[in-house]
Amino acid sequence: MIHKFTAGGLFFLVDTASGSIHAADEAVYDIASDFETETAQAIIRKYKTKYSEAEIAECLEELTELKNAGTLYSRDIYENIPLKELGKPVVKALCMHMAHDCNLKCGYCFGAGGAFNGEKQLMSLDTAKEAINFVIKNSGSRKNLEIDFFGGEPLMNLNVIKETVAYARQKEKEHGKKFNFTLTTNGVLLGGETNRFINENMQNVVLSLDGRKEVNDNMRKTANSAGSSYDIIVPKFLELVKARDYKNYYVRATFTADNLDFSNDALHLARLGFKEISVEPVVADETLPYALKGEHLDEIYRQYEILAQKMAEANKEGNGFNFFHFNIDLEGGPCVYKRLAGCGAGTEYLAVTPSGDLYPCHQLVGKSEYLLGSVYTGITNTEAGRKFRNTNVYTKPNCKNCWAKFICGGGCIANAVNTNGNLETPYEYGCKLMKKRIECAILYKYYLSEQNIC
Repeated sequence: MIHKFTAGGLFFLVDTASGSIHAADEAVYDIASDFETETAQAIIRKYKTKYSEAEIAECLEELTELKNAGTLYSRDIYENIPLKELGKPVVKALCMHMAHDCNLKCGYCFGAGGAFNGEKQLMSLDTAKEAINFVIKNSGSRKNLEIDFFGGEPLMNLNVIKETVAYARQKEKEHGKKFNFTLTTNGVLLGGETNRFINENMQNVVLSLDGRKEVNDNMRKTANSAGSSYDIIVPKFLELVKARDYKNYYVRATFTADNLDFSNDALHLARLGFKEISVEPVVADETLPYALKGEHLDEIYRQYEILAQKMAEANKEGNGFNFFHFNIDLEGGPCVYKRLAGCGAGTEYLAVTPSGDLYPCHQLVGKSEYLLGSVYTGITNTEAGRKFRNTNVYTKPNCKNCWAKFICGGGCIANAVNTNGNLETPYEYGCKLMKKRIECAILYKYYLSEQNIC
């Protein structure tokens, strides 16, 4: 299977199975669609008014060489590989909800203000320790384990986070494991000793900020809705990131229908001095005023292309920055299991609530049908676990024949559940935006190659 697309006035061919990408001239781009289904004579007849016979012959020769090299029209060798043969899954990552409470009131919050449609609650140290014990017990021979301190706002439970890190460090020595910690924060409680603890113990931090002041404050409101969260948070984020030597962090923004020109928010964050940036599309019911709709897609596509161009220009001027969705390994990519099964939600990755309940993903917390068990009892809902284990790009009808399946791994399972009520039907807009981001990642890589960078 091949995928053809144009971006930035350029022509590209993507070979799905091999992952090979080719920048083509217009003639090769046109003829590539017919190469495997039509004879040379039929192709000449079809295109002779646009290209000379010599040009067509040259294109056919080039396409033949690429096919023989296995970099175009290659065969899918993964479809008949049972996932069970790829190794028994182990739990390698926990998203620990340290606080079902928050000190901001964000308009698009999927956690219902941080409480996830339940009671406000902080995780106890006993539950946190049981979570660490659970992941060690269920991690098999895997050495490196991931813990993401999440919320609500996790820094509202900072003392327990500190003690959890200390407990995990003790246990990793006993069991031959290595914990890597991430903290996701809105920044309100950053500063001083908190910053020092984070920078000494967190291998990565995710910082929530939506871009320009007016955009951020439109959705990310203070608890009393009277002040500017932007004014509170930006100086704190800059202080933290500077102390981290501008490494191992992401500023994560969300764009909505209110800021379809989100490329300007990414560029604004870059001008502030942030070099690691993610701008995610909101996922919301279409009846909500800020939700993304089909009528917005063309503008969103245009914004991704603008961003790829502006990033390349900034890089050429020595002010380059990374955009999370353009950081795609187009040469190697993830292992086969990840290509087929995606993020590992419900198998390798689980979320833990303050009471110790286990869910497949932080975005599915509170949905009783997806309660898997607890850190105290282990996985008891084996049927739900089996469904997640058996879900992959070949069990999803919309993914099986999609050119992007090996890059996206089938899309976000939580978004599929939250929008369509099942694991097998991906979120429509998410699919479309993912494919456009992949195209623009390729475009960006091309721009860099023109600068002799890759």
